[in-house]
Amino acid sequence: MTQAFYRKWRPKNWDDVVGQSHIIETLQNAVRSSRIGHAYLFAGPRGTGKTSTARLLAKAVNCLDEDLSKRPCNHCALCEAVNEGKLLDLIEIDAASNTSVDDVRSLRDKINFSPTQGRYKIYIIDEVHMLSTAAFNALLKTLEEPPSHAIFVLATTEIHKIPATVLSRCQRHEFRRISVADITAYLDEIIAGENLSVDKEATALIARQSTGAMRDAISLLDQLASTGEQISLAYAQNVLGTATSQTVLEIVDAIYQGNAAEGLQAVHKTLDGGADPRQFSKQIVEYLRNVLLAALGNTDTANQPGEIQERIGEHARQFTRSQIIFCVERFNRVAADTRGNWQPNLPLELALIECIENMQKPEAAESAVQEGSGIEQAAPETNKRPLKKEFAQDSGRNSAPAPLPAAEEIHPQPPEKNLPAAEAPPEVKSESKTADEETEGSLSLSLIRENWDNVRKTVRSKSPQTEGLLNSCKSISIKDSDLLLGFASELVMSKMEANEHLDLVRRVILDILKVDVSIRCVVVNKNVMTSSASDSLEGDSMVNAALNLGGQIVQKD
Repeated sequence: MTQAFYRKWRPKNWDDVVGQSHIIETLQNAVRSSRIGHAYLFAGPRGTGKTSTARLLAKAVNCLDEDLSKRPCNHCALCEAVNEGKLLDLIEIDAASNTSVDDVRSLRDKINFSPTQGRYKIYIIDEVHMLSTAAFNALLKTLEEPPSHAIFVLATTEIHKIPATVLSRCQRHEFRRISVADITAYLDEIIAGENLSVDKEATALIARQSTGAMRDAISLLDQLASTGEQISLAYAQNVLGTATSQTVLEIVDAIYQGNAAEGLQAVHKTLDGGADPRQFSKQIVEYLRNVLLAALGNTDTANQPGEIQERIGEHARQFTRSQIIFCVERFNRVAADTRGNWQPNLPLELALIECIENMQKPEAAESAVQEGSGIEQAAPETNKRPLKKEFAQDSGRNSAPAPLPAAEEIHPQPPEKNLPAAEAPPEVKSESKTADEETEGSLSLSLIRENWDNVRKTVRSKSPQTEGLLNSCKSISIKDSDLLLGFASELVMSKMEANEHLDLVRRVILDILKVDVSIRCVVVNKNVMTSSASDSLEGDSMVNAALNLGGQIVQKD
């Protein structure tokens, strides 16, 4: 029986471990200085070298070479026994099938026996997170104070499931995913050693498909090499169930052009050819990720052939960043969907259609990107107008209360037009009319009064916080063609003066009334009322006291 590549090409020296130099250097220094720990925890993704490194450590601590810097030597009897899997003092335990407390107790009883061949007994417990809580508790004391001849190496892919009591008793080492360049270089060594004929594009495809796991990459190469023929890119794509790069480019072009028919046709042609929908989505996500990196100026990360790299740069110039992010999010949902679907093609088709529709409505994509981030979408450039000088000049003098002309003040309650005409003081009407005539442009107090409820409703739909501040507004008036908002306290006024609040109110007024107006905030007396109310209630101390306590004047039938 032929030995699998990942077993045949398992690292035998420290230098053979790829992409984990930060761990290898630490362990090498520990061996050279004879400062070996009693318990190690190797955590990281699958296929990144955890078990291989544990075996190298077992070889190094038992190697017979007198020069500590040359351990493991791979020539002595103990090193050869480890390479052949015959060292009795190297005990590998699969925690997934030995999860009970009885298994740990059996291990604890046997650990006191001295090594039979080497200086140390090495216990490698793979997938240690699968142990039960009782098993972990039974292991704690032995793990903290093992015999002098015992070393524990715990390996796991889910370190968050390891109890803190175990973590504190181990030297922890985090294994990282391996880069595509490192995987490709190691695959080239295997290809040369096995006398295989593999196209460079196929090697790069295998490296990308492995997603940072060296063992997965070697297993994929072993699968493709089983025919003994030339491994071309087309053959690798056919066996691995992946689509061609040209198909991915067609999908992205269809999204940019808004051509749903061509995009769906490319999807159906690819899936009918045997490609997996989730795998195809991963390829689209990978390509769009490279486009996003190119749009951000990081072109070296893509690691693609020259022709594909040119198309990446072209798409980076065609799409906006928000559009790319939207497309990545939609296709990534399909790639990450682990649930079985009665119609496997449907999620991919929906993602394509959503991306095309949002390309036609860029503001929707912008809103989806900013959703949940708390960032308010910026107003269109056409609505941005410079505020008048008075707004900037009054920012430093708003702390002092400003007197307001009684004739121009209104209370943001139901408008006075709802009152019966017979009871409305005629002098107020004439004064309001005079104030309206004196305002510049088309802005008038009556226009603000008639549309104030609509303004607040629109502001509430865009920012409830801003509408809440408007609800605390005690008076509204117009002075020197500026809209003055009166507040009872400096605290509320200072919150309203934030640029985003005032700018939002100004934009809403511009949209509804078609008038661009400067807005100023001032502090006013809590008892500010319309002139009609103050005239009719002058001298009535009981009513004034009620107003001070927050009461309002209503019309009585």
